[in-house]
Amino acid sequence: MKRILTILTSVILVGCSQPAKEDPLDLTDKFKGTFNIYEKLEKNADGSITYTSMPWGGLVGMMKEHNMPVDWSPYESVSFEFAEPTSVETQILLSDRLKTWGRPGITSLTCFFDGQDVRNINEVALQTADTAIITVKSVRLSPKASDWEPVQIWEGECHFGNWEKGFVIKPEQFQYAIEGDRLEFIFTTDTSDPERGNWLFKTIYDGTDMTLEGNYNELNKWGCATVGKNAKSYRIALTANDVKNLKEKGMFVNGYYNIVTKCNLLRKVVVEKSPEAGDADF
Repeated sequence: MKRILTILTSVILVGCSQPAKEDPLDLTDKFKGTFNIYEKLEKNADGSITYTSMPWGGLVGMMKEHNMPVDWSPYESVSFEFAEPTSVETQILLSDRLKTWGRPGITSLTCFFDGQDVRNINEVALQTADTAIITVKSVRLSPKASDWEPVQIWEGECHFGNWEKGFVIKPEQFQYAIEGDRLEFIFTTDTSDPERGNWLFKTIYDGTDMTLEGNYNELNKWGCATVGKNAKSYRIALTANDVKNLKEKGMFVNGYYNIVTKCNLLRKVVVEKSPEAGDADF
């Protein structure tokens, strides 16, 4: 009997001593530095990170494995979750080319990859437009759960310039839209001026000054969404209210130094989750 108890105790101890399997989608532990030496980060007991930022510094996570960039093609997005609503504008920056802007007062911010080339990701940074203290609860990748079937609703060549031009998409183009569909803008950024550092989109219900709801968290105080210098597409997930208003009013689009050639309405096509996406070695 004593021998049996000894064996059982050994089994329990071995079982308890085995480390828990690492979550490959949780990237929080990779954030160990900042762009600015005067910024601070503190790792908390619950795994969160308290980040004391400076304007356009950055809380930085290195994503390389074996000194090589990682391929995020099987994934849909990367998200930051905050312990408290943000007090300043924030921005997610991927390898200095893909970025998503977040307005103050949000508790999470997601950068959707949406048609961008994410095969060579070196680093991810969270930046703020002003000095702030932000507690990051977690940073996570989300695997792709669907593909998107495009229906073209506008084609042309609109050079926005300095808010000089824009285009209208009529209500009938949205007659088959449903909540959860996405708008996709295909464009290139005008980089003719090397000093230019911002490229913007503004989408409103035609004949109004009301912006679409689907990208509300990404809009600055003027109702504009920021895109990266090398971005090729920008997508907006439509809310029920967006669909209603677009079917009634249509949409007016303009912006700052983007050249738009196409707008698609994307319909969701559900696909099976790739097993590799859940078991990737990060």
